[in-house]
Amino acid sequence: MIVRKLRLQRGWSQEQLSQFSGLSVRTIQRIEQGKTAGLESLKSLAAVFEVDVQDLQKPAKEQPMNNPSEATASLSTDEQEAIEQVKDVKDFYTHTVTSICMITFLFILNYMISPGYIWAWWAALGMGLSIVFHAIQVFEVVNLFGPDWERKQVEKRLGRKL
Repeated sequence: MIVRKLRLQRGWSQEQLSQFSGLSVRTIQRIEQGKTAGLESLKSLAAVFEVDVQDLQKPAKEQPMNNPSEATASLSTDEQEAIEQVKDVKDFYTHTVTSICMITFLFILNYMISPGYIWAWWAALGMGLSIVFHAIQVFEVVNLFGPDWERKQVEKRLGRKL
């Protein structure tokens, strides 16, 4: 999360960070997902972001907030939630574009193989439903199992308020 925040603050893509640091894009992705990074990878990232290696190793909660240069790498809860929400929206858009490309390909294939029966509608229906359900989840149109539900369930099992 800290690496992602620093990357986003500079407006860099993962590919650009990969070029600047000499690490692979996959390594950058793993580190941003919270996987453990090797010391050499952390040194490369620390050099690119001009921070100490220790700042990249500390969890966001343990990072000092009194010095602005040290606090650059820390993440508040709001920032973490916003980053996760943006990632979810990005995944939704990627899912939508991929599905549209697949549906288009299937209609072309359907027309070439058996133009008399348009079976691609069934695939389009399935992919369309998956897009709708994904949108409901990402944009929280209907939030059946959201934080309020979780809190109520915990309170119910504890028999008291949190």
